[in-house]
Amino acid sequence: MSEPAVRGASDTAAAAAAADAAADAEDAEAGDPVVGPSKPRLFGILGPGLIAGASDDDPSGIATYSQAGASFGYALSWTLLFSYPLMVAVQMIGARIGRTTGHGIAGVLRQHYPGWLLQWIVVLLLAANVINLGADLGAMADAAALVVPGPKWLYLLFFVALCVGMQLLLQYTRYVSVLKWFSLSLFAYFAVLGVAHVDWGRLTFHLLVPQLHVSTSMLTCIVAVFGTTISPYLFFWQSEQEVEDMRAHPRRRSLIDAPSQGPAALQRIEIDTLAGMGLSNLVALAIVATAAATLHANGVTDISTSAQAADALRPIAGAFASVVFAAGIVGTGLLSVPVLAGSAAYAIGEARDWPVGFTRRVQEAKAFYATIAIATIVGMVINFTSIQPISALFWSAVLNGVVAVPVMIVIMRAASRADIMGAFAVRGWLRAVGWLATAVMLVITVAMVVSLL
Repeated sequence: MSEPAVRGASDTAAAAAAADAAADAEDAEAGDPVVGPSKPRLFGILGPGLIAGASDDDPSGIATYSQAGASFGYALSWTLLFSYPLMVAVQMIGARIGRTTGHGIAGVLRQHYPGWLLQWIVVLLLAANVINLGADLGAMADAAALVVPGPKWLYLLFFVALCVGMQLLLQYTRYVSVLKWFSLSLFAYFAVLGVAHVDWGRLTFHLLVPQLHVSTSMLTCIVAVFGTTISPYLFFWQSEQEVEDMRAHPRRRSLIDAPSQGPAALQRIEIDTLAGMGLSNLVALAIVATAAATLHANGVTDISTSAQAADALRPIAGAFASVVFAAGIVGTGLLSVPVLAGSAAYAIGEARDWPVGFTRRVQEAKAFYATIAIATIVGMVINFTSIQPISALFWSAVLNGVVAVPVMIVIMRAASRADIMGAFAVRGWLRAVGWLATAVMLVITVAMVVSLL
């Protein structure tokens, strides 16, 4: 294993130990029994933040990172280092809203902001998520066909049935455990990185020293990378999962009602989010570096889908790299598709004041689960239309950029309001970085519109 991969594993182990301690402290503060040393370390670190971070490296994101490495080599590596603190801040603030108020972002919007604002955000989020779902399902089917040849439509039906079935049939704790195991598929990209001949000196230079060449193609790629790493569906998901965790641990209460639980809860959220977003960007960096060292170095500069990237690796890096890359696409898709569908269902459900959440049985939240199933099926149907995969990826990025800015502005304003967050209103560095992230996404959205014109 390469030195960066070993270092990453060591950092992950340290984060796991810290997350275990924070989670145990929160359980103790809330009065829940603390699990003993036999509890697997993996399950100590993998919480809402890590699942959100892992789902950020979905098949659509893999395609974006592959295109960045294939087109520009190592030149855009800096975007992943620069975006890390920004995405950490926004995700952490979203999680704090859920843990503090006992409501997800859409629920807070419904209670404290005009209805028209909420409706527009939910509609745009739903559209972006469904298109993203379609692109991810198509990429999963194509990747599976690379490993085990078969008809795409059959793989599409299988993945839709599997993803919807998990959400409908599994209890919340078991469902979260399954998502945690799917997140291990991200390590496939470290394995592929290990067989690529990476120029570590050039990678380090471009990681630390931004290189900008004014061109439409580079601007578009930068927009795509930031639009992929900072996505609205992740804000909604992590916020709602904090609420779900309170339902799963009844002695945990919203921090507004139980402020004594605050220090331990916020420490866990911070560690969980730092680890989750860190893994997300390390994997993204591994994909960019692999594409740069293999595809770009051999003149392959145009990648439309993640499955195409996996197929292009075969003659360059060998069958092992191609198969592992493709398997990773399937694994990350199985993680991200439920998150995309679930975040849309949470947003619609809270906006309509429905019973929502995976801790509820299907009979108790029929509209919530129906939304999940319908969104996933519509995403599948997109693959049988004339819409091209690259178009689906592009327009999902456009919609994510459009949705992200108003959502981030509202999140920042809500998280800073004492009448919503009480003593846990966001202040200091977290608030500053959150507003910086919002400003960056605003600039990126404007750049995206300009590039379209």
